[in-house]
Amino acid sequence: MLIGREKEFETLMEAYKDDRSHFIAIYGRRRIGKTFLVRETFNYTFTFQHAGMSEGSLKEQIKAFDASIKDAGQIKVKRSKDWIEAFEHLKDIIRNSSDHKKVIFIDELSWMDTPKGGFIPALENFWNGWASGRKDILLIVCSSATSWMISKIIHNKGGLYNRLTETIALKPFNLLQCEEYIKTNGFVFNRDQILNAYMVFGGVPYYWSLLKKGLSMTQNIDELFFSQDAPLKDEYRYLFSSIFKNEKPYVEIVKALGGCLSGLTREELIKATGILNSGDLTKKLEELESCGFIRKYQCFGKKKKDSVYRLIDFYTLFYYHFSKQQITDENFMSNQINTPAVNTWLGLAFERVCFEHIDQIKRKLGIEGVLTQINSWSCTKDLDNGIFGSQIDLLISRKDQIINLCEIKYSKAEYTVTNKVHMELENKIHDFKLVSGTRYAIHPTLITCYGLVENSYSKEIQAVITMDDLYK
Repeated sequence: MLIGREKEFETLMEAYKDDRSHFIAIYGRRRIGKTFLVRETFNYTFTFQHAGMSEGSLKEQIKAFDASIKDAGQIKVKRSKDWIEAFEHLKDIIRNSSDHKKVIFIDELSWMDTPKGGFIPALENFWNGWASGRKDILLIVCSSATSWMISKIIHNKGGLYNRLTETIALKPFNLLQCEEYIKTNGFVFNRDQILNAYMVFGGVPYYWSLLKKGLSMTQNIDELFFSQDAPLKDEYRYLFSSIFKNEKPYVEIVKALGGCLSGLTREELIKATGILNSGDLTKKLEELESCGFIRKYQCFGKKKKDSVYRLIDFYTLFYYHFSKQQITDENFMSNQINTPAVNTWLGLAFERVCFEHIDQIKRKLGIEGVLTQINSWSCTKDLDNGIFGSQIDLLISRKDQIINLCEIKYSKAEYTVTNKVHMELENKIHDFKLVSGTRYAIHPTLITCYGLVENSYSKEIQAVITMDDLYK
């Protein structure tokens, strides 16, 4: 059953019902549900379907494609000597089909593009020279190799330039969609428990599908990460190798960001990874961002070169905080509840949750229609010039000349603004005004789980956003 994919389902069905041929590319990170979306939409029934082979040679890829041709009903299949001939066999399948709309589904397309194999020219020839001239073909291609998909298919500068009729970037679930998934599948977890799971799994549907009924969320995390045969123990090993042909430099970048969770500038990344080629680093950062592993945040009032890159993939964040330590305690999370290590991770992960739910935050603030910029900000200590040194989690700079200076605080109960917290907030506002020179009004804004305890300091807070607001 499809959950949280209503828009994508409608896109596919409109293309299916249309009286012309469509060429659709679907991309997104590993485990995000691309294959499931297509199969569920078309009830697992296709005129032709095929999936590329991981690490298969040209000969093996073509042989597997011929086997799929045979499975589709072509009893006698002459062995294809190249991709041009393989696509000729696909044309025969389409010609002989009585389906009103011929749905052609090719999964893991990037694996079929072997060096000097001629796959992309053959695909171009199939679509441009034949399929696009018909009215009854729906060609759907998928790949987890997001960067490959964007460069070779979506932004192709050759024969496939501007040939796609639709593009679907499949995004992770948000909190509300995860809650819907939990309820639909008969699990009994409250919102705090779902939030904790989101900090581990993010919105990746496959990870959520591994949950077991009858276990608490903490027990489930132990089962999936720390038990003897934990399903997600080795996930990290395949996460990047399935996307990038040479994953080592990408892993080095992610590793550096995993070790500095507040983020790193470009120059800091160069020092941490040793990647000195400016163009090469730019490409790899863009590819990691397009795959949803990292995100670039421009610091308020600073140049683009001072932008900060942060690790935003929740599974990878959790891995670097815990799993990479080769923990042998099968009940690790159950035994570490309310320890400094877990509490630190909860605070960092909750920040990431908030950054992934900016639309919900803006909705709560009543500024959905207001043009905004999302920034982080920091300054170093310089007491000679009256600067205390500050780190601001989140700034929402608004066109209506207001800046929401957001403090993000994970808490299991209503949050109390103490004198110490009050002074820290005052110092941040002072530093920000002094260093940035902004004339906008500063609205101190608290994002926490259960709201705010009213006291003499709480009146300074202009807006409070709770966990429930992130679910809307």
